[in-house]
Amino acid sequence: MRREILATVKLSIPIIIAQLGVILMGVTDNLMVGRFLGAVPLGASGLATSLTFLVSSIGFGGLGIVSSLISQAKGQNNTPEIGNLFRAGLNVGILLGILLGIVGIGLGLSLDFFGQTPEVTRLAKPVIYILSVSILPLLIFVAARQLADGLSYTKVAMFVTVSALFFNALINWVLIKGIWIFPKMGLNGAALGTLISRVYMAIVILIYIFRSKYFKTYLHFPNQNITPLIKRIIKLTIPVGFQFFFEVAAFSLAVVLIGWLGESQLAAHQIAINLASTTYMMATGIAAAGAIRVGQAWGQNNLPKVKQAGTAAFVIVTAFMGVCCITFLTANDFLVSLYLKDNLAVTSIASTLVIYAGFFQLSDGIQATGLGTLRGLTDVNVPTGITLVAYWVIALPLSYILAFTFKMDVEGVWIALSAGLTFSALFLTIRFYWLIDKMPSNIKKTAIMH
Repeated sequence: MRREILATVKLSIPIIIAQLGVILMGVTDNLMVGRFLGAVPLGASGLATSLTFLVSSIGFGGLGIVSSLISQAKGQNNTPEIGNLFRAGLNVGILLGILLGIVGIGLGLSLDFFGQTPEVTRLAKPVIYILSVSILPLLIFVAARQLADGLSYTKVAMFVTVSALFFNALINWVLIKGIWIFPKMGLNGAALGTLISRVYMAIVILIYIFRSKYFKTYLHFPNQNITPLIKRIIKLTIPVGFQFFFEVAAFSLAVVLIGWLGESQLAAHQIAINLASTTYMMATGIAAAGAIRVGQAWGQNNLPKVKQAGTAAFVIVTAFMGVCCITFLTANDFLVSLYLKDNLAVTSIASTLVIYAGFFQLSDGIQATGLGTLRGLTDVNVPTGITLVAYWVIALPLSYILAFTFKMDVEGVWIALSAGLTFSALFLTIRFYWLIDKMPSNIKKTAIMH
């Protein structure tokens, strides 16, 4: 077990850094918007980012199944299949990028129906349009990185996202404030910086993959029809994507509910959820590593190794999120001060919400890892049902009841979200070990697809 834990940690660190780089672009945007423009633009930025991430989550989360399929093919030493999966994944990424971008633009056009304050709505609309366009390059990047991640060569995405993070911060500074020949664009400048950075990420990772000797073996594509593979990936991507969608939707719609409570609550929530999203994305890096290790063991037809790989991922994420929990509980005021210092109404609420965020760290990390380990087995349908119940039957209705019926304000929303996360963590973990225990010792190399 110790060897498996060390292997998973080694594999997960570059993925964590890459995942962190993606989410830190949004954090950077909000930090700079909060510092340069104030609380109301910060709330508008949070609303736009949440809603567009909600739309893109279907592709962002769903395409992760490709790395699991590639890791299974690697376990089977099936080189041609790996190359075909890469091609098919890129096709699916482009298709989803176009479709989800159109959905995002439609969401911006209907923003008036979300019941936000007029100023927040006015500021958020153009940001949503720009971020919707950026979904296409984002999903091209995500699709391309699946080849590297699935082959356990996870440093590629790490280097690309880290460089893009600094690139994004520079562009934000230039476009928000208006430096040299560039106009002062304010909030729209931050959104445009995200778009430019995502285009950069897509271009750089594709250049690296097609020029690297490491991937050369997998890029000699036979004249094979990949339409069946595209259909298979779509069939798996949709339920996996909706696993992410149900969670992101619950948190995004919670933003809408909190917007009804007031602008201070909305800005405070945005600070706390930015912090929680950062640790969550790091947990998804551990989950992705677990999915890859489980997938390789599954491809090798090695049941004990499948169980060991999954258990190692759960142990690592529990330890990591435990540290995050302690950090949130003890340094909440300092963390909030990184965003705002001169608005007592917002900072006092945010400091309390960060404490709630600390309490649900363990549940958040374990449920993410549960989804990852099950994804390694290509078990997608039952986990989708679990997430549907957790967030749409428990978290969202309870959010409204606690916030408005029991007058618990924004704290009620966070308690409800914690309840949904805990339900998901419990039943996804049970699902993984139940599947392992019911498998015969001579497991077959086929998708579970329950």
